[in-house]
Amino acid sequence: MNKKYYYTIGEVCKKVDLKPYVLRYWEKEFSQIKPAKTKGGNRKYTEKDIQLIAEIKDMLHHQKYTIEGARKKLKSEKIKSPEKNNQLPLKSDKEKKELLVKTLLEIKKILNNEE
Repeated sequence: MNKKYYYTIGEVCKKVDLKPYVLRYWEKEFSQIKPAKTKGGNRKYTEKDIQLIAEIKDMLHHQKYTIEGARKKLKSEKIKSPEKNNQLPLKSDKEKKELLVKTLLEIKKILNNEE
C-alpha cells in the first residue's frame, strides 16, 4: 500500500473531525500550520501537519486552552524539544548533503506523481 505524502483539507478534516472553516481559521491563528499549496491554491497537508492539528484540537477542545494559551504552549514545547519537530542540528557537511539528496529525491518523486 502506498503511503500518501499529502492530504487535502477534506481528508484532514475527516481524520481529525473538524470543519474545513475551523482548520482555515486555525491556519491564521497558528503560524505552525503551514500547508503547502498547489498551483491552483489547494492546500496539501503532511502527516506532520495532521499531528500538529490533532494536538491543537486536543488543547482547545479537551484541555480547554484558549487560542493564545495553546499558541504559547506550542512555542514553549518547540523551544524545549527541537527534536520533536525534527530540527536537530546536523553535525557534518556529509549529513547535510545526505539530507539534501534525500529531500530532493522525495520532491522529485512527488512531482513525478502529480504529472
